[in-house]
Amino acid sequence: MTTNTCNVARRDVLKGLGATALAVAAGRGAFAAPYKQADASWLANCHYGISSHWTEQSQPVGVDDWLPFNEAVSRFSVDRYMDQVAGAGAEYIIFTSTHALQMMPAPCAAIDRVMDGRTTKRDLIGDIADACHRRGLRFILYYNHSCNFGDDPLWEYKVGYHEANKARLTANLLAIVRELGERYGKRLDGWWFDSCSRLDPLDWQEKTGTEWHGFRFPWDEFADTAKAGHAGRLVTLRPGLMHHYVYSTHQDYEDGEAGQPIAVPSSQFTQEHLQGHRWICLDNPGWVHNKVMTPLMPPAWHHAHILDYVRMCNNVKVPVTFNVDIDRTGLLSPESLAMLRTVKKEIS
Repeated sequence: MTTNTCNVARRDVLKGLGATALAVAAGRGAFAAPYKQADASWLANCHYGISSHWTEQSQPVGVDDWLPFNEAVSRFSVDRYMDQVAGAGAEYIIFTSTHALQMMPAPCAAIDRVMDGRTTKRDLIGDIADACHRRGLRFILYYNHSCNFGDDPLWEYKVGYHEANKARLTANLLAIVRELGERYGKRLDGWWFDSCSRLDPLDWQEKTGTEWHGFRFPWDEFADTAKAGHAGRLVTLRPGLMHHYVYSTHQDYEDGEAGQPIAVPSSQFTQEHLQGHRWICLDNPGWVHNKVMTPLMPPAWHHAHILDYVRMCNNVKVPVTFNVDIDRTGLLSPESLAMLRTVKKEIS
């Protein structure tokens, strides 16, 4: 990616201004009232969690394991999945609701109103949330609006992304988040929102894939709506891989997407006083197991490297999320899980 030196200089200056000053400098008014952050102490007290990019694009390891999305969702064994993640020492889970394609493994009337055939009868998200809380794990839901340079072109047009007036797009996304938040209530401990840069023309990526005509996405309202059903729910808005950009002060923890075990935090909180967090790919650098009939990937690093990384992050009360390769049947990389079991023993 080409780096714009003017943008880099501008970001370096803004980074030292603080959240409110940063908002004003970016063209937004200062917020009328301070935002009261949710209590993120439970996250700070975790050593690590496991994330699963299990999506409609996930592929099976074997030739006979491919099923249509609805059937794959209906056959997904939550007990087996939980045995895998809990057995590997995870204290929380981040699970994808949608990703490149707006295909959700749960009912959602707000999505159905936009486009048919993008949801399922089984509420797999709710089943996993329930299973997490039965086992004493926390549950964070990943959501992507799927308007990402044509990954899901029909959805982009149906949801209103390319309309000159972005009011319908905004209403649709708020409705999706509100519906899910109200349904899951306290079972949903946090949100991780991806691809925020595609909704903000002032973000670092500059090109969003559509014209905004001076419209600014209502980030404060979006983050507040994400608390529907549970005011203590954590929210983060992702600007980019270890990139600094503040969409809204109405956030509670750092997205922390690092990809690799880098950027060791020096303190528990960011300069905006967000609870620190790191998210790395333990094995598959592409996040999603999207190649047909290929084996699940083993860890990309020696366990001593990962152990040291977890310890350094935990020393300042920052948890690490490991994305573990998962196939269409819900099977997680056995080698990665084995490594995490070893890590768990050595940090306990």
